[in-house]
Amino acid sequence: MIYTLTLNPSLDYIVEVDQVLLGDLNRTKNESKFPGGKGINVSQVLKRFDVDSKSFGFIGGFTGDYIENHLHSLDIGTDFVRIQEDTRINVKLKSEAETEINAKGPTISVEEFEKLKDKISRLSEEDILVIAGSIPYSMPTETYEILVKICNEKGTKYVVDAEGDLLKSIIPYKPFLIKPNHHELGMFFNKEIRTTEEVIMYGRKLIQSGAQHVIVSMAGDGAVLLTEEYALVATVPKGEVKSSVGAGDSMVAGFIATYTKTQNIEDAFRFSVAAGSATAFSIGLCTEEKVVSLLPQVTLEKISF
Repeated sequence: MIYTLTLNPSLDYIVEVDQVLLGDLNRTKNESKFPGGKGINVSQVLKRFDVDSKSFGFIGGFTGDYIENHLHSLDIGTDFVRIQEDTRINVKLKSEAETEINAKGPTISVEEFEKLKDKISRLSEEDILVIAGSIPYSMPTETYEILVKICNEKGTKYVVDAEGDLLKSIIPYKPFLIKPNHHELGMFFNKEIRTTEEVIMYGRKLIQSGAQHVIVSMAGDGAVLLTEEYALVATVPKGEVKSSVGAGDSMVAGFIATYTKTQNIEDAFRFSVAAGSATAFSIGLCTEEKVVSLLPQVTLEKISF
């Protein structure tokens, strides 16, 4: 079974206005709301690939109810820890430019964290856990390390999609997959990474540090997957980029969905790249039909070490 973990989910409220008038009354032209969070995005994309998953995380209040009900309406399983405070609301204001106002999130108690750890401790070596996104401000900075140690004890494969120190801290624990982009990879080593050769050079350092598989996305310049034995360099499909939101989550979902079906790394990477592109070329998350239509444009070059 695949499980996704979103420690700090949100209800994303999107409002569109013709022009923002500070200090005055503004009326919306369009508005919408939907569940936010990288792990939740992964579960939604997996469902579009006809792959079941279950969402873990913390939810509370009427906003938490909305998230859970929405996922259930999509036939996505949930096993959230219920908390005392409300799940946060993130506001995305679209006008001449897009402005985001992200809430810090609720306070997570020690008891609530223990409940989550108990859920993860019940996973087995047959399961995969996708840990994605930020952690609530009230949780320990070493939260990711605590959780992946539990996975290692149980033999559970885990994928981590996070930024900066959160990602860097878990690499020595041998995650099955991590997915930095080339900017994030450069930040690890205080380098500006521009070329595929540089991605391979520094990506291999993450492999040597413990990661089993590393996918480095390079926007329109392609993507690279690294293992201990080889690198796969992928071209990306051509198309009009409409939104990058959720593209990385779609890459993770595409990889895991295909890998669980085929156990083939190359097929999983090719589908991952097509999935990321399909979301980038869409308003909203990708569909399987769109991904399949882009697959012929994804070519792989294998470089053995």
